[in-house]
Amino acid sequence: MPPARVVRALLSVSDKSGLDEFARGLAELGVELVASGGTARALRDAGLEVQDVESLTGSPEMLGGRVKTLHPKVHGGILNRRDHEGDRAEVEKHGIGHIDLVVVNLYPFEETVAREGVTRAEAVEQIDIGGPSMIRSAAKNHAFVGVVVDPADYPALLEELRSNDGVLDEATRRALALKAFERTAAYDAAISGYLAAQETSEDDPFPPRLAIGLGRAQSLRYGENPHQRAALYGGFLEIAEKLHGKELSFNNIVDVQAALALILEFDAAESAAVAILKHNTPCGAGVGDSPLAAYDKAFGTDPDSPFGGIIVCNRPFDLELAQRVDEIFTEVLIAPGFTADALALLQKKKNRRLLRARLDRIHRTELDWKRVFGGVAVQEPDVQMEDVASAQVATARKPSEAELRGLCFAWKVVKHVKSNAVVFAGQDRTLAIGGGNTSRVDAVHAACEKAGRVGNALAGSVLASDAFFPFPDGLETAVAAGATAVVQPGGSARDEQVIEAADRLGVAMVLTGARHFRH
Repeated sequence: MPPARVVRALLSVSDKSGLDEFARGLAELGVELVASGGTARALRDAGLEVQDVESLTGSPEMLGGRVKTLHPKVHGGILNRRDHEGDRAEVEKHGIGHIDLVVVNLYPFEETVAREGVTRAEAVEQIDIGGPSMIRSAAKNHAFVGVVVDPADYPALLEELRSNDGVLDEATRRALALKAFERTAAYDAAISGYLAAQETSEDDPFPPRLAIGLGRAQSLRYGENPHQRAALYGGFLEIAEKLHGKELSFNNIVDVQAALALILEFDAAESAAVAILKHNTPCGAGVGDSPLAAYDKAFGTDPDSPFGGIIVCNRPFDLELAQRVDEIFTEVLIAPGFTADALALLQKKKNRRLLRARLDRIHRTELDWKRVFGGVAVQEPDVQMEDVASAQVATARKPSEAELRGLCFAWKVVKHVKSNAVVFAGQDRTLAIGGGNTSRVDAVHAACEKAGRVGNALAGSVLASDAFFPFPDGLETAVAAGATAVVQPGGSARDEQVIEAADRLGVAMVLTGARHFRH
């Protein structure tokens, strides 16, 4: 049978944005409005005629509003199949009228549990029961009923009803039903995730079942390669807010994630820090009194790689930095902000993306996921950062104050280089980086080769290694290149041999006791 006009709408919303205009539009189309408690009051305050759910069901709200729409006259009105002879007979027998449109959004559970200090009791009170039940009923019966869970859909729905004699097309009802089930799935995932987190412990921080309820933020042009389709889910774009340029690509997003993770290691109150990344790994980093000074140090590590790369700064981009960066093409620039003159200059290149980093919105305790066939491997995020200055000195010679500053700096950077990883550094800049190698000595050789090619002298440098030296050869190669002090986790069966080599070569070695693999 053809779809009928929308004659009666049931409205029960927690988020009342846009409600007055939408309900008024429905009323002008001759739609009867039925609403629950607070929604009914809001509609009457707007001067609209509305029937209370209590009047429809003949039953009062009970238990402080916990029970109000859980009634056959509500769910029977939603769920009955208009073309089913048995359903038609039953609703007529019990005096149940059709409900053709269900407009519901849910108690703000996600917002509640996001507040600091919220109690379990407060969270539980924000678990909606009647709302999801009505949404699911209407979505199941979308062959006859429209369901609206997002106020952003109100204008388009009104326009369709006005232009289509009060009827919602089948395609619209199907799309609304899908969106409704996506919303209840995400809502249930948020609830189960919160309750599971309440039961975890230091010994077992992982929930027994992992629920994923992320909405699609946007479709991407393609994935890592043009033949792969891709999309972005969740709230990443609320953290990396685009101010200018094309939409981010899949590879851009992965690079930006790596850039944000690295820059979080540096306190903007202490010094300006700039890092340059390419293919999800640093190719230079520096700190200084100004963003420009930090950038020049980062750029000097590897002048070849920044072209088409990512630049991140822990302080706002000023005009000086913008002018220097503008000399080469970069894919993405990231900072907590941009001065007006810097923004005006940088926006002249349309293909350059400018992102405001909302670092305060990053939850560093979020679990780290890696996709595997058949599921995901989950781990705690690597947010640990050791105090190199107070770590164990394993050699006869202790590092100097200058060497310690360099070791502290290099240790922050090497954590974010793909393993096997080494970083040669001065006190405030990287000098050479070796990463993604299959042996540690190869990582050292790669860094030394690059330093020689770009003209960076390593004499007097320090070296950070993300994991232990399995043999003395990597250390010996680094010292031959000019390193005078080394920081590494230790823990190798041959630690004694490596320490003996360091003593023989007269270099200082600090052991942190913690490695930072990045696969």
